[in-house]
Amino acid sequence: MKEQPKQKILFVCLGNICRSSSAEGVMRHLVEEAGVADRFVIDSAGILSYHQGELPDPRMRAHAIRRGYDLTHRSRPVRTGDFYDFDLIVGMDDRNIEDLKERAPSVEAERKICRMTDFCTRYTQADHVPDPYYGGAEGFEYVLDLLEDACVGLLRKLMAEE
Repeated sequence: MKEQPKQKILFVCLGNICRSSSAEGVMRHLVEEAGVADRFVIDSAGILSYHQGELPDPRMRAHAIRRGYDLTHRSRPVRTGDFYDFDLIVGMDDRNIEDLKERAPSVEAERKICRMTDFCTRYTQADHVPDPYYGGAEGFEYVLDLLEDACVGLLRKLMAEE
C-alpha cells in the first residue's frame, strides 16, 4: 500500500507572533487529537521579519495555554521556497493575502493562497482574523475563537478530500 503524501499547510500573518503562530498551535493540537498528525506538516511564518527567532507574544501564549495550546514556534519570515514546499498558504487578513500574492513566484503558487476565515463554520460573518497585538485580553480571546473555528473547518475539509 502506497503512503499518502503529507498535506503541508503554512499559516501567515504580519509578524508571526500572534495569529499565525496560534493557528499553527491550534491546528497541530487538532490533528494530534484526531490521530492524524502523521498526515500533516504544519508551520507558520510572517510577512515581516521584525520578530525573527522570537517566541509568540507572551500575552498570546498565556491565552493559548489556558485553552491547552503550547505555542513554541519561533517566528520566521515567509520565504520563496514556502510557495514550492507548501500545498496551502493561509493568510489571516486582506493585507497578508495581497502581500502573499505579490510574492508568489507563479500563478500556480498564487492558487495555494487562501483566507483563514473562509474555513469558519460558526463565525461565518468574520472576513479576517484581526491582529490583537495593540488590544486587550478580549482581542486575544476572539482571535483564538476564530482560529479554533477555522482550523476545525479546515481539518474537516481536508479530511473530506482524502
